Amino acid sequence: MQIVMFLVPLMLMLVALGIVLFAWSVKNGQYDDLEGPAHRILYDDDKDMIPDDARTDKPASEQQTSEQVAEVSQAANPDEDKSQKG
Repeated sequence: MQIVMFLVPLMLMLVALGIVLFAWSVKNGQYDDLEGPAHRILYDDDKDMIPDDARTDKPASEQQTSEQVAEVSQAANPDEDKSQKG
């Protein structure tokens, strides 16, 4: 019976502490935006790491076709062409 006299006040203090902590968190805005962090993970913030030729967000006029890419690579390496022919 003596343990009940100890546990009841201890339980009431813990409940009071929980209510105070909850009120403090609400006052400081911890529960203001519940959906923002869940949607933030879906944002694509690594566009700088994607190579230009692999990007899909460019307009169609800016995207290079495979023929244009081949022309650019041949123009950049004219020595390779001569070594293959000769």
